[in-house]
Amino acid sequence: MNVDVGRFEGPSQRLFAVRGATQVEVNEAEAIVAATEELMKELIARNALEPVAMVSCLFTTTEDLDAEFPAVAARKLGLDQVPLLCCREIPVPGSMPRVIRVMAHYYAPADHAPSHVYMGGAQDLRRDLQSAQ
Repeated sequence: MNVDVGRFEGPSQRLFAVRGATQVEVNEAEAIVAATEELMKELIARNALEPVAMVSCLFTTTEDLDAEFPAVAARKLGLDQVPLLCCREIPVPGSMPRVIRVMAHYYAPADHAPSHVYMGGAQDLRRDLQSAQ
């Protein structure tokens, strides 16, 4: 797939990053894929994202989630041309368990306001962002 990068450059477009997170009930492949898919669908919808405008997505999981890669869900949603990377979250003592986080980079109109997505128990991670939505 060839992308016309010029379409996303110039004074009317700029690079953005948006964050999101969700908490998974259990460390099972199906649960990880389902939770990530729900998170990504909401992030894409809230920000009116098209795969062609997406630059990359970075996923992290807490150390208690290892049954599947979150990127599997993103691929299922059609992000097969978007570079995806899965990493381990820093295991800070007392931190929330079973969390998947994402940071997506994309081009959008310069006046766009990113809408971050925190779902389920992960809403407690960033109440400051949730109240602004």
